Amino acid sequence: LVRLVESGGGSVQAGGSLRLSCADSGFSFVYNCMGWFRQAPGKEREAVARIYTRDSTTYYADVAQGRFTISQDNDKNTVYLQMNSLKPEDTAMYYCAAGNGGNCAIYWGQGTQVTVSS
Repeated sequence: LVRLVESGGGSVQAGGSLRLSCADSGFSFVYNCMGWFRQAPGKEREAVARIYTRDSTTYYADVAQGRFTISQDNDKNTVYLQMNSLKPEDTAMYYCAAGNGGNCAIYWGQGTQVTVSS
């Protein structure tokens, strides 16, 4: 059973950095794509970044381009989201997800809260 566990959220001032981690339960052969999504209060969930685990190809949403970096450590079955130059509008619950093909959002973690103060 695929189980994703996020960590690394917290509170930071604008301009600061955080690194989120997403560890899976060791069933990484089930999927070939992992992504980070976020949902702010009163807003819809949005994609932030994704990585294809076989070749490390990455894609970023406009909100993440140039500030966030998604990466993976296959030995640790972990995907990371390095977030720099954080803004108050980055405040949200961040979720890790995994999937196949064009859908990186079949399996979901429980989320980790990121709060950026001005």
